[in-house]
Amino acid sequence: MPIVRVREHVNPLSRKYQNQVVLPTWEEIYAIANQPLHLDIGCGRGRFLLELAQQQPTWNFLGLEIRALLVDQANERRTELKLQNLYYLFGNANTALKPLLSSLPAEVLQRVTIQFPDPWFKRRHQKRRVVQPELVDAIAHFLKSGGIVFLQSDVQEVVVDMCDRFEVHPAFVRQHPDWFPSNPMPLPTERETLTLERGEPVYRALFMRK
Repeated sequence: MPIVRVREHVNPLSRKYQNQVVLPTWEEIYAIANQPLHLDIGCGRGRFLLELAQQQPTWNFLGLEIRALLVDQANERRTELKLQNLYYLFGNANTALKPLLSSLPAEVLQRVTIQFPDPWFKRRHQKRRVVQPELVDAIAHFLKSGGIVFLQSDVQEVVVDMCDRFEVHPAFVRQHPDWFPSNPMPLPTERETLTLERGEPVYRALFMRK
């Protein structure tokens, strides 16, 4: 499949991304809808989940992405491989997450990853960052006790900001006082691999739901 060039940054506050997410019927998407679920917020082209879903058939995987074309391409690859434990959904995490998680079978959400999100460096643009208090609240409400949230980026300022949001929430406990020493996921993202190959640091943090 040819790679179509897609705009790298999308403003989640623009009017076109405020529509309600179109939710599928999970029993039609997943072969076993009540398996443990791993949610990757801002999944991009979805390759991380594509590999993980093949490694871990006893888990379901859901990628949430704001760029519709990437979602369409990712679901085409999913269909080609006939994976029944993987799905990609078009939606704005800042508006779609609560209705999305409300629609899932109870207590299936056990892992959440937010990896290398758009940094939005300018101060006036930082309200566009994906990790906002409402998003943390939604994850806290639906993540199963003992479930984890894994955060990583090559921009320290961005990870510090994400960590601050989770650390002030009473539902979460940080699992390492400093940056998490290694990636707890079974495989890295492409961005992580490229960053490490350039000799640049990756800042990681892991939180557990009380």
